[in-house]
Amino acid sequence: MIKTLMKLFVSKEKLFEMMTYKVHSKKEISKVVEKVESACETYKFALLHSYVYHEVVESKGFPIERKVYIYEVCQAKVAALVLTDEPSFAPFMPCRVAVYEEAGQVSISTQNMEMMLDTLKDNTELYGQTNELFRTLKSLINDIK
Repeated sequence: MIKTLMKLFVSKEKLFEMMTYKVHSKKEISKVVEKVESACETYKFALLHSYVYHEVVESKGFPIERKVYIYEVCQAKVAALVLTDEPSFAPFMPCRVAVYEEAGQVSISTQNMEMMLDTLKDNTELYGQTNELFRTLKSLINDIK
């Protein structure tokens, strides 16, 4: 029912705007991606994996024009709390940060966790920790832009 209503009232652009936190950079993409590792250290995120995604899909026979980098980051303390209290969040973990070329600029984005995190309001500690993680992730993204 909600899915049908969303399709009626929300454009693709608005839906992506609601579901992601995105900023733009005036820097070259190479300058943005070279800051990711040190920003993870600064903001206390473990950088679990990184993908040069345009190379990944090219190696599978599907070259694309734009550069796309994806980073999987984690704060283990918060991850442990989430997985202990709300294992249904597992498909959304770890946090991902995407850096990509779009319309002549560099975009940096992650999943907008606000709606999901609002479901945790009954668990004060978990709600506080996960919201702090999201604030910190947004700071990291704004730092690398």
